Amino acid sequence: MIPSITEAAAAIAAKRLSPVELTEACLARTAKCEPQLNAFILLDAEGARAQAKAAEARIMAAGPRGPLDGIPFAHKDIYGTKGMATTAHSKVLQGHIPTEDATTVRKLAEAGIVMLGKLATHEFAFGGPSFDLPWPPARNPWNPKHFPAGSSSGTGAAVAAGMILGGTGSDTGGSIRGPAALCGITGIKPTYGRCSRAGVLPLAQSLDHTGPMAWTVEDCAILLQAMAGHDPADPASANRPVPDFRSQIGKGVKGLRIGLVADWHDRDLPVSAATKAGLLAAMDFFRKEGAEVTEVKLPPMADYAACGWVILLAEAYAVHEHWMRRDPSLYGELLRNRLVLGALLTAADILQAQRKRRALIAATHAATAGVDILFTASATGEAPLIDAVPPWLFLDKPNYTMPFNVTGWPAITVCTGFGEGGLPVAMQMIAKPFEEPALFSAAHAYEAAHSWRAKRPAMVG
Repeated sequence: MIPSITEAAAAIAAKRLSPVELTEACLARTAKCEPQLNAFILLDAEGARAQAKAAEARIMAAGPRGPLDGIPFAHKDIYGTKGMATTAHSKVLQGHIPTEDATTVRKLAEAGIVMLGKLATHEFAFGGPSFDLPWPPARNPWNPKHFPAGSSSGTGAAVAAGMILGGTGSDTGGSIRGPAALCGITGIKPTYGRCSRAGVLPLAQSLDHTGPMAWTVEDCAILLQAMAGHDPADPASANRPVPDFRSQIGKGVKGLRIGLVADWHDRDLPVSAATKAGLLAAMDFFRKEGAEVTEVKLPPMADYAACGWVILLAEAYAVHEHWMRRDPSLYGELLRNRLVLGALLTAADILQAQRKRRALIAATHAATAGVDILFTASATGEAPLIDAVPPWLFLDKPNYTMPFNVTGWPAITVCTGFGEGGLPVAMQMIAKPFEEPALFSAAHAYEAAHSWRAKRPAMVG
């Protein structure tokens, strides 16, 4: 069984586990699973082996740099990597090799991670699942016929399958939390500005977040510790102290005030039976552990969705206009059609969406004055078949994740069990800005009391 980052870090520090052995185990798992999952755009096995040997020598001589030293890892292929292709899963950037690392890539390298390569994404983090790109879409390791969600699809699949212990994701409307939900792992979208986006290819700058994805809550806290911090190279980077993200883990939830956003998953967009059962069981757990659970009324999901998607489409088109005008045929059909919507928006549309955003942020703050954590679903249910995902699903129905891109609040996805076909289901927990330690504490309390982390996809044993 591939360990969690927390488990591996303890074993490496005690010299019970070698980074070389761990990397070889991940590479063997990748060799077994990758032909079915297509999680990697680029696998650098020899580079990873060299980094693992260097980490082992470093640790034997002076001990580990920290809990990430020698940990197998990979980056979503919108993160710039010096000397290694960064393509955004698109023909537009095929062969593009950055001359500098993204800030978060550099910081994770300094923490000692062993980088296995670059992971599949939806094209430019928006167009997918697409079957007309230079690389196939990633698939769900619980059943490769099913969708892993996106756009951090390769990261979700690779972490769940044990090909890596952690990876980077990005989240503009749910692209960390969606794959975490459907792949049965943990992913956190931090507070807007908490992690630098410098060197990461943008989708919509006022909604974009970078963050980690891993097997457990504590693993995500360890990764966020390395990724977070002010960066003058990102104009939206928050100049705030970085707390110890694990400082409240293990303290339990007694006295925590949890706001249940029941309207969303009961009426706005009803969830599957297994998802509902998981949410109800989680609420029962929190109550029994001493948390105070009350129902919170937020604006309808559709209001956040309408606001968020107008802003996303407008900003995404602004990023891509020069390439679209030059040669739109380089894009996959799905992304090209989505980007064109941004060209049709008027200045009035965009300004009204920005005004609505301010109103929704104010309403969210007012509605949550008496709670510490919000609670709802991450996804409607189990992963659909990959060839049955509607191309315009994001316009047809709202989702549970976009509201917290609109507000910029931190939100985490945690597995709550398994539903139809043995596919994972999940919950989403949300904290107020820069309150990630409380979020990790509550999510870890639930996770530690349940057995879901003991089960990996059957295809990998």
